[in-house]
Amino acid sequence: MRRVAALAAVLLAVCVVTGTAESAVTGTADLQVAAASDLRFALTELKARFERVHPARVRLTLGSSGQLAAQIAQGAPFDVFFSANEAFVRTLADRGAIRRDSIRLYAIGRIVLWVRSASAIDPAQGLGVLTAQAVRFVAIANPVHAPYGLAAEQALKSAGVYDRVSAKLVLGENISQTLQFVQTGNADAGIIALSLAIVPAVKNTGRYWLIPSSLHRPIRQAVGVTTRSRQAPLARAFLGFVNSTEGREILRRYGFALAGESL
Repeated sequence: MRRVAALAAVLLAVCVVTGTAESAVTGTADLQVAAASDLRFALTELKARFERVHPARVRLTLGSSGQLAAQIAQGAPFDVFFSANEAFVRTLADRGAIRRDSIRLYAIGRIVLWVRSASAIDPAQGLGVLTAQAVRFVAIANPVHAPYGLAAEQALKSAGVYDRVSAKLVLGENISQTLQFVQTGNADAGIIALSLAIVPAVKNTGRYWLIPSSLHRPIRQAVGVTTRSRQAPLARAFLGFVNSTEGREILRRYGFALAGESL
């Protein structure tokens, strides 16, 4: 039976990263951006670059794509939604909550097996290493609402180890919390987003193995402007910047690429 660490019960599913809803700078507009947790570091840099040339403050709210999608469907006042699963954006468009003509694919995500530097587990041995008796807990994001968790589950099944690992699973509410479970020792290993594993602060404290994309369905990540947005022109400008040459260069550095792009 899957275990959820006690910490999960007290942590919020969504993490507000910057600012309040009201801009502190006269003459600027607030752009409320809901984004999947795998974008934590990439969007922080993208927003800083965007704010240098636009009179705006980009406010990031991070969480699992499924939970953020549910909030938007219920009327949450976001202007932009970056999902780790294209389907959530398309479904919201079908419900009239996302402007269909604004939808863009911005990345195809990758997952990795990650362990702490001091761990005796060798991630380079692949997913089969998780069946070892010494591995007590394995963290993945909740596959019900987190696309990276669903990909992790698919990879474990494709590798033929899911039945032997399922009882060890610790479910994070999102991919950032999944990483925290391993970092804090609440899990011995975790399957997380490449975009988190390659950030120096994480890379310098752990080791990872890139899971073959053939083991799971493509993690097609899409973005769209909400129909409730009062900042639609600014929201479209932000999307345009993310998919610009400069924006794509930043995304590639954080492990995000589209078909035909190299990392």
